Amino acid sequence: MSYENLILTHEGPVAIVTINRPAVLNALNGRTIDELRRVMLEVRHDPEIRVVIVTGAGDRAFVAGADITELAEQDPAGGREMALKGQHVFDLVEQLGKPVIAAINGFALGGGCELAMACTFRIAADTAKLGQPEINLGIIPGYAGTQRLVRLAGRDRAMDLTLTGRHVSADEAHAMGLVTRVVPAASLMDEVRALAAQLAAKPPLAVRFAMDAINRGPDMPFREGCALEAALFGLAAATEDMREGTRAFLEKRKPAFRGR
Repeated sequence: MSYENLILTHEGPVAIVTINRPAVLNALNGRTIDELRRVMLEVRHDPEIRVVIVTGAGDRAFVAGADITELAEQDPAGGREMALKGQHVFDLVEQLGKPVIAAINGFALGGGCELAMACTFRIAADTAKLGQPEINLGIIPGYAGTQRLVRLAGRDRAMDLTLTGRHVSADEAHAMGLVTRVVPAASLMDEVRALAAQLAAKPPLAVRFAMDAINRGPDMPFREGCALEAALFGLAAATEDMREGTRAFLEKRKPAFRGR
């Protein structure tokens, strides 16, 4: 597929999706959201891809938020539709079945912070800034930011960031659980590629089952979550990768997982 606002590259089993609107700090307009949906479906159905990296073009921004020009023209019905569309796309990111790493190389604000929160891991450059400043525009987060933020950082911090609209440093975001790891800006992509290579070497089906259990379990009563885990454990036990992994352990060699 061809994309106007994204760049999709492949490095072996790793796909790199770069949001490419540096002149507007990679702001998310309607076309970019639609292209994110298309690219996520493309990598989901590509059996050669095991891990996805999402980042922003340039060195100033991951995604600095929604495109304010489009946002300013929304009426109530259009605003609701815009929010639902963004939520759908970010749900695709979260539920891709393959790890998605956000390489946060600068501002991750508003929709950018929401996109990062939908990713499996958030690796931030030490120069990055994160936040949900929508309140300063007279609106609230619309791409599930209120929901993912409270799950990652807790109620009090979600209230703080959402109601004040303040930006937080990468270190503060890490302290509150909003990002996974903070690394020097100069080595961000090296660190992200190393993590991607580590994840790509894992058994793809077991990775998908583990992610499913972790994503879905907290919304269930504890015993239902345990039942889901047991069912997914059973599915993993039926795979060729499980037999390869156990044989490799017993034979003291590195396993070669094939996603079967």
